[in-house]
Amino acid sequence: MGKVLVVDDDDALRGIVAEAIAEAGFVVDQAENGQVALDKMRAAAPCVVLLDLMMPVMDGWQLVTAMEADPVLASVPVCVISAQDRTPPPARVACLLKKPVTLAELVSTVSTYCTPAG
Repeated sequence: MGKVLVVDDDDALRGIVAEAIAEAGFVVDQAENGQVALDKMRAAAPCVVLLDLMMPVMDGWQLVTAMEADPVLASVPVCVISAQDRTPPPARVACLLKKPVTLAELVSTVSTYCTPAG
């Protein structure tokens, strides 16, 4: 099992993604920027991070760099969700989902890295 961490500064979008993942049976936590995400991950590492790139305080790439420097978080898979076309994704990124992404794609991606609760 494990927790999915959804990191996006857009409250509405983050809520929609988190709700879809939760409805599929996964435990979900949310963060509005990279720094909040990093603090949450240091308390309890997730099974996967769904990550937006463009955020205030600490953006997605800064978060990935901070995760690489942390021995516990370095192995946590990161799936970037972005409108930016970046092919192929950097080696540290497990997958790249191009916006707009369907909820079915999100659930399928999470299923690759996590098992549902219960």
